[in-house]
Amino acid sequence: MKVDQLFVNGNMYTLDSRVPRAETIAVMGGRIIAVGDAALAEEFSAHQLVDLAGSCVVPGFNDAHNHMVFFGMNLADVDCSSPPMRSVVDICDAIRERAKVTPPGGWVTGSGYDQNKLAEGRHPTARELDEAAPQHKVWLKHTSGHMCAVNSAVLELIRDTPVPSGGAVEVDADGRRTGLVQEQAQAMVRDLVYPIGVNRIVDAIEQASTHYLTEGVTSATEAGVGAGLVSHSPVEIAAWMQARRSRRLRVRVNMLIAVEALHNIAHAADEEPLFALDGGIHSGLGDEWLRIGGTKIFSDGSLIGRTAAMFDPFEGGAPGHECNCGFFQTEPEELRRQIIAAHRSGWQVCTHAIGDRAVATVLDAYEEAQRSFPRANTRHRIEHCGVLQERLLDKVKNLGVIPVPQGRFISEIGDGMKRALGVHRTPDAYRQKSFLDRGIPLPGSSDRPVVNGAPLLGIHDMVNQKTSAGEPFVPHEAITVEQAVHAYTRGSAFAAYEEATKGALVPGMLADFVVLGRDIFTNDKDGIGETSVDATVVGGTVEFDRVGLST
Repeated sequence: MKVDQLFVNGNMYTLDSRVPRAETIAVMGGRIIAVGDAALAEEFSAHQLVDLAGSCVVPGFNDAHNHMVFFGMNLADVDCSSPPMRSVVDICDAIRERAKVTPPGGWVTGSGYDQNKLAEGRHPTARELDEAAPQHKVWLKHTSGHMCAVNSAVLELIRDTPVPSGGAVEVDADGRRTGLVQEQAQAMVRDLVYPIGVNRIVDAIEQASTHYLTEGVTSATEAGVGAGLVSHSPVEIAAWMQARRSRRLRVRVNMLIAVEALHNIAHAADEEPLFALDGGIHSGLGDEWLRIGGTKIFSDGSLIGRTAAMFDPFEGGAPGHECNCGFFQTEPEELRRQIIAAHRSGWQVCTHAIGDRAVATVLDAYEEAQRSFPRANTRHRIEHCGVLQERLLDKVKNLGVIPVPQGRFISEIGDGMKRALGVHRTPDAYRQKSFLDRGIPLPGSSDRPVVNGAPLLGIHDMVNQKTSAGEPFVPHEAITVEQAVHAYTRGSAFAAYEEATKGALVPGMLADFVVLGRDIFTNDKDGIGETSVDATVVGGTVEFDRVGLST
């Protein structure tokens, strides 16, 4: 039998308990048709024969929660992340340099800053940004995506705009705006720039997906499309479709539609209105490259920004903010209404909840929705599920809820999270092993561009549980390499209802896999994050090749 591709001489971890290891994969029409030992190769001839030279191979990585458009757009911004930035002064110097090559009156935009990593331990102020770029509008996006810092020119433009519910514009002791804009209030700034044109969004998708291939990502879930906090256009779905048609989308994408894009649609007189996109579209429409998954709802903010909704105050609050318990972006009663309406209309509901109060509130709403309108196999998700009290673990299990935590946060922003939570609450943060011990599915995800989204870095952090300062985060939540790889493959596929086509090297599944520079299962776990991705295969085609496998 002649196949399209035959991959031989590999050290393949299939993630299939029936045939856990293999050396050969045969591919036809983008799908795996056979997996086996070296002798299997003798049963086939192939249009393309690829010798893997003994390399370690795993199924393609699947990022269960990321922001591809946001990442692609940010590639053109001033890089304000740390490193290279060590202080507010460094950021202002970089803004000053960008302003020199930007026409007066234009926008100077930066992204990725984290006040927790700056020497001053605070956000840049409007006054400092004025001094750096006195003739420009300056917009600095926080790495969390939940706040931004702007200069006086931008503050003046939004001066008369009412601050939306679920947002805040910080003022100092004298009542003057400092330049910090939080949560839903960021819409006032975004509305000065957005919506972005479809062609620019397509460019961002192409740039992001091309980068993802270099890191072994073959599938990803885009967490918020078409409206809301992270959307760039009300017709963003059209941009994704254009990227798909033009083959500029190079990885497979599951879109979570922002709840703000949904509306009640009355139809038959004897049926309840649907809460959906026009035409009644909800979860599941699409193909193996681009499909509509769940609906994305925001409940609260972030830990490092101290806007997540908590039962008790954050630690070490600044003067005047000692009792800060964060806040809801969506008021609990409206949040409940949205969740129940989406559940009733057939959506997989995917709600951002980080603080322990927000997580508990979302679980209550999921429970009420299921009690009022029973549905089988809903797989509702809690995006991040950042702080979960132990008493609620069984509730997560019993409701069939899928938590979507970000192991990568442990290293990159773990120190800031520990300072915000304090010693007594950090053990509740970003659980992993607690979920697996109870049989709760665990996906792998990054929330990129909040942090560096390379899956091998995420796997490293899930296994090692160390912050960037070298401090332990929550050691008792550490998991094995096998469990972490399972999360980034089979776990993420299950979270998107795609376990029949993704996540393992099994006949009938999509031929998506990654060739690694070393065997991460047998080598020192401290080096997982330094492992190279040598090649990435999507649908049997070598889409990234660092070592010349396909030549």
